[in-house]
Amino acid sequence: MIQTEISPTTPEDALLPDADEEQGPHRRCIATGESLPVERLVRFVVGPGDVLVPDIDARLPGRGLWLSAERAMIETAASKRMFAKAARGNVTVAADMADTVADLLKRRCLNHLGLARRAGLVAAGAEKVRAQIATGRTAALLEAEDGSPQERRKFVALVPDVPMVDCFTGAELGAALGRDAAVHVALLPGRLTATLLEDAARYNGVRRPIAP
Repeated sequence: MIQTEISPTTPEDALLPDADEEQGPHRRCIATGESLPVERLVRFVVGPGDVLVPDIDARLPGRGLWLSAERAMIETAASKRMFAKAARGNVTVAADMADTVADLLKRRCLNHLGLARRAGLVAAGAEKVRAQIATGRTAALLEAEDGSPQERRKFVALVPDVPMVDCFTGAELGAALGRDAAVHVALLPGRLTATLLEDAARYNGVRRPIAP
């Protein structure tokens, strides 16, 4: 655990963005001071015992500490005591906070994929994906990161203007869809699809880099 603290009366605090502002579609990143859409940020709160808690769903009570959804940003905020400064008090930050956030975002993405399947928005498997693409209604393409790069390029070429997500393994996609594995997945338009794309972008920024 990394424990950080700062005096609530230091002049440095006066320059920090007001982390209590939870109005509108934008929030201020505590590290950069930049106002960004909430879809590009991760919310944290200080829980019992002054322990920092990631609030992936942005629903927990308390002052929100918002940070850009980037792994390096989380690690920098922890090492430079930015959470403590924004909270104006003691904050204990887990050493593996970035990994925790990545795991929570991955789980959220795959949960959304499962809900999208039950809502009838998902086509899985090469033939079914090609058939959905042929309708002209495909809104997102998911390709297993451990699948064939050549096959991935073929599907991407069919819908070059459609967002493509490739940060999940075939086993992870399959588990979300109730099957052993899924290499090619396509989604129809819908709120679940839009939310999945937003969360996948956050997960891609926070997950541990894949070793070459």
